[in-house]
Amino acid sequence: MAETTTRTLETAGATLRYDVRPGTGADPRPLLLVGSPMDATGFTTLASHFADRTVVTYDPRGVGRSETAEGAPTEIRPEEHADDLARLIEDLAAGPVELFASSGGAVNALALVARRPELVHTLVAHEPPAAGLVPDAAEALAACADVRAVYQRDGWGAGMAKFIALTSHQGPIPADWAGLPVPPETYGLPAEDDGRRDDPLLGRNMRGCTSYVPDTEALKAAAGTTRIVVAAGEESRQELAARAAAALADRLGLPLAVFPSHHGGFLGGEFGQQGAPEEFAKALRTVLEG
Repeated sequence: MAETTTRTLETAGATLRYDVRPGTGADPRPLLLVGSPMDATGFTTLASHFADRTVVTYDPRGVGRSETAEGAPTEIRPEEHADDLARLIEDLAAGPVELFASSGGAVNALALVARRPELVHTLVAHEPPAAGLVPDAAEALAACADVRAVYQRDGWGAGMAKFIALTSHQGPIPADWAGLPVPPETYGLPAEDDGRRDDPLLGRNMRGCTSYVPDTEALKAAAGTTRIVVAAGEESRQELAARAAAALADRLGLPLAVFPSHHGGFLGGEFGQQGAPEEFAKALRTVLEG
């Protein structure tokens, strides 16, 4: 079996690095695994369950090995990530890909398909945290804005505590959620402020990702080119990202695919988190096979 190769790609305002794992099977279509702001290391376990496929992973701009250009804006928009993905797929020169995208990666992939459907054969959008889609959109968007505001004011530990509290909240977001204090110690996080404000999640992608509203009309129009599957975790159905997935599926007139485990169900110990990667991979393979 050929070894994994790492490639470098220059895009507008960034230098991307992506990995290609050649497969042992006959299917020539690459399987691209995408997260955001999670880098390629988060898909190590999931990729191992697709050894028969050519699997491609990458570090989004501003994360891991992928740098943004000097002077580039601090915040990154889903449209910029979509352009990066388009360039990456074109660089592969292997035709339209099958694309599994989770969390912020799903938001970016939806932006890609709305603009360039010819690049994607099948998109599995797993729990895109598009807060503007849920019935309690005003409260959800305010809560997302509050996470970033707390980070800007008090630093990483305080911002991450509010992020964890928000993403794990069950059901609609209360109107007063943004004003509720969440001490960093609640989650074992540091209370002191290190002075930095360039965290890829809280500082660079939080606002653009959660406020992005997928172009449902463009996605419906893409159906003749791209097969779209919207998915949520069995254990996370009442959390914000999964509720947004359900709302998106409803707007697109699609059934919601239910995958094993939770928001990080494909993780096999990466970042200290454990999902059900074997079962998750089987579910993904079934979906990809149509």
